[in-house]
Amino acid sequence: MSAALREWLSCAPKPLPLKDSQRWHVFISYRSVNRYWVLELYDILRQLGYSVFLDQYVLSGAAPLALTLGEALDTSAAAILVWSDTFEDSAWCKQEFGKLMQRETTEPEFSYVIAKLDKTVLTGLPAQKIYVDFSDRKEGPGGSDILRVLYGLVKSPLPEKAVKLAAQVDEEISQARISIAAARLNGDFEQLIELAKTDSLAWANSPMLGCAVADALLSLGKNDDALQLANQLCDDFPKTARPRQLKGLAEARKGNWKAAQTILGGLYVSGEIDPETLGIYARTWMDRYNETKDTRYLLKSRELYRQAFETNPKDYYTGINAATKSLLLDETQTASQLAARVEGIVGQQAIPGDYWRTATIAEVQLLQAKYAQAATLYEAAVSDAPEEFGSHASTCKQARLILEHLQASAEDSAAVLKAFDHLARAVDAR
Repeated sequence: MSAALREWLSCAPKPLPLKDSQRWHVFISYRSVNRYWVLELYDILRQLGYSVFLDQYVLSGAAPLALTLGEALDTSAAAILVWSDTFEDSAWCKQEFGKLMQRETTEPEFSYVIAKLDKTVLTGLPAQKIYVDFSDRKEGPGGSDILRVLYGLVKSPLPEKAVKLAAQVDEEISQARISIAAARLNGDFEQLIELAKTDSLAWANSPMLGCAVADALLSLGKNDDALQLANQLCDDFPKTARPRQLKGLAEARKGNWKAAQTILGGLYVSGEIDPETLGIYARTWMDRYNETKDTRYLLKSRELYRQAFETNPKDYYTGINAATKSLLLDETQTASQLAARVEGIVGQQAIPGDYWRTATIAEVQLLQAKYAQAATLYEAAVSDAPEEFGSHASTCKQARLILEHLQASAEDSAAVLKAFDHLARAVDAR
């Protein structure tokens, strides 16, 4: 643990002594898709001396699930409810939430805190509860937000020292995000690499900023640098999913689909089925298909994209890929239906400042053989992020596959691909 992180955790409240009837300081209620985020939270709590009930560390295969979870919650002094857009899909989570509400109402000393991991709006009874917003910290809990959770568990406001340190860290994170975004827009990969070397609290207590740099490097086509950084982040934050996702994507972008599949397959079989993991894993199966032309791999890619989209119907990235893979499988009707659903999410007009959304809108038009509209939208996407050569190359590759399958004329193909002419010039310049 770094000195900066030790300073941060020194501001955290220590666990109160457990009563005779209590076994756990904290019970964590969560969906399995958020497992890696929760493991990071578990590690932080354990470092601070909390005894934590986390089912996968406590339950045996022979334990009666409902009884064991009920007993654990009854013997916990407090709880953290980890909320995401899939929480309400779980009957177990709903039952646990009902128990949390009951205990907080009838037991004044009991408390629970909601940690919200995405932008979905809390509905029903959870909407009446104050929550801590981690939607910008999907890589793992950190910053002032983790302190707010901990002090919420003991029903205490943050002390002055914690408030000052939290404000300092939050300001540093805000400025770092601006610097990363500016370097990405300007194509300044050297500045990104320098930023990743920052050794301060904002960078040490979470992989969030480092992951933002790795993602930016990938967008600029600096795959080797992104892979090196992702490897370091995996070492520093071994139980967090995002660095491993980025490592897998970097390997895939380098053409090493076997290495990428090893990483992403490991995440997948361990229960990480968020759209990002499924999307990158699906991409590796597509890479495998492109090399072997074995239709089984194309089917696997399509099914993973489809799984991600059906589980997260607002995730247009996996939706458009499911549509395109369906087209390549000659499932024309399915491709059209999926494309229509994606169009309902992203619309038909370019979105300034959002490369991937605009590129997705272009792909929806291309799937419908609306070549002129697609060409205009691809041009808008590239103009909006002119230095993101890595993103452009990925988009161009997908567009070529669609054009070939639609048997577009040479004239239409040239019009659509004109937005990516700079990629060939960049290769020639090297």
